[in-house]
Amino acid sequence: MEVPNIIQKPICFNSIRIDLTRRYMLDHYGMASSDININPSMIVLHWTNIPTLEASFDCLYPPLLSNRPELESQVMALNVSAHFLVDRDGSIYQLMPINWMGRHVIGLNHAAIGVENVAEAGFMEKHACSLTDKQVDANIALVRYVCEKLKTITYLIGHHEYHLFRGSHLWLEKNPHYFTEKQDPGDAFMEAVRMKTKDLSLARLPLPK
Repeated sequence: MEVPNIIQKPICFNSIRIDLTRRYMLDHYGMASSDININPSMIVLHWTNIPTLEASFDCLYPPLLSNRPELESQVMALNVSAHFLVDRDGSIYQLMPINWMGRHVIGLNHAAIGVENVAEAGFMEKHACSLTDKQVDANIALVRYVCEKLKTITYLIGHHEYHLFRGSHLWLEKNPHYFTEKQDPGDAFMEAVRMKTKDLSLARLPLPK
């Protein structure tokens, strides 16, 4: 397998973010842990709805949540995070270790690797996908890379598909009111990635435990 060029661009995971992540794991998933290590079984693809790499990175970088008042009471000010960020030219950046828990998908963070794709701000409102062909190719390469590194990966889903896992054995969210509808990254993007990774036999729906 050809290994994609992955540029290291760490977000801030200081003691504050680590402690808040551990608290999130306990409060939302009932997981008491001395660390933030996870054993991922799925990859979740997203878009940022932020137009540039640097603006997307700046949003993900700090430990504390800002400009999302509707979520602050639910997540104790823990900022969103993802393991990878893919720019519009297909460049791949790793933001955090793949065995650490990020906060990018409600109910499933304990089992999920998150991949954010830089996307034009506002295109959600215009109902048109601005993700690029180079991002499709980069996501295909990244999915293959992660599956080669982690033999535990069983699922590949888009953020807009995560609701299909509610009620499954993978869904650990304890707060029944903590849920938001998502559109990213859309069916067309997911089908393009799945078509070129179908040999990996990654599921899109919950499998029996």
